[in-house]
Amino acid sequence: MRALLVVNPAATTTSARTRDVLIHALASEMKLEAVTTEYRGHARDLGRQAAESKDIELVVALGGDGTVNEVVNGLLHGGPDPDRLPGLAVVPGGSTNVFARALGLPNEPVEATGALLDALREGRQRTVGLGLAAGTPGSEDEGVPARWFTFNAGLGFDAGVVGRVEQHRERGKRSTHSLYLRQAMRQFFGETHRRHGTITLERPGADPVTDLVLSIVCNTSPWTYLGNRPVYASPKASFDTGLDVLGLSRMSTTAVARYGTQLLTSSPERGPHGKHAVSLHDLTDFTLHSKVPLPLQMDGDHLGLRTSVTFTGVRRALRVIV
Repeated sequence: MRALLVVNPAATTTSARTRDVLIHALASEMKLEAVTTEYRGHARDLGRQAAESKDIELVVALGGDGTVNEVVNGLLHGGPDPDRLPGLAVVPGGSTNVFARALGLPNEPVEATGALLDALREGRQRTVGLGLAAGTPGSEDEGVPARWFTFNAGLGFDAGVVGRVEQHRERGKRSTHSLYLRQAMRQFFGETHRRHGTITLERPGADPVTDLVLSIVCNTSPWTYLGNRPVYASPKASFDTGLDVLGLSRMSTTAVARYGTQLLTSSPERGPHGKHAVSLHDLTDFTLHSKVPLPLQMDGDHLGLRTSVTFTGVRRALRVIV
């Protein structure tokens, strides 16, 4: 098997020595070309080159969720075709690694490499669904290119938190769970629309859901992790179905305390619920409109401000080694 290993040298939890060990272990089982990313978007370019090649059968992403997202968008540049395109394998190297952990992989890179090699020897793989987000036709965002996401997206509050964290990381801070919690509190107190939401969700054949303050789109469950604790925003979300949405229409101090507690104590059987919570399951097509520009994030990557985003749940989009 010929494989391409895409290595993010800035991965949070892997040292240069660890990466060398992992590369050596993978190279012992396949014809491996390892490439270290040098700029933002480089992993996407490498994924696209692999998709267009005639002999690469597997792309291994060594890094965090951002690296995985770039590789996926490169692989699917010409659209999903799991029977033709190279498969994807992930060695987690970031601070959270939601996609890898949602697939059932160990969160430790050496253990994950061992699991990956076992899966290759035993021929274990699955085809997963993904989310696709694009600027809505007829809106001021219609020219925004479509982008795939693997585990979640968000318009509004959670994307604002991601943006704050990215600003701190650019100043040299480490991406830690305490950093996220601090920025979530600052985002809450700075949120100007937390009592009167600006987001409307529209979908075919159903009445619109209006006045949402927060909208989280999930392609799998858990939504994220706090350390080793999984957090379930949409417990029914699955790689085998369409997209799920959690929307909140109120973010007063009382509501945040209630729904924040529900998130922290959530389980595979029960997520946030109540008068101001809206949960939708297995959606194929829907649009989020906002009266004012709001931050958008996908797979933990802040993408700027948007007023209208159309989401599509694409089943059987990508072949992954598990």
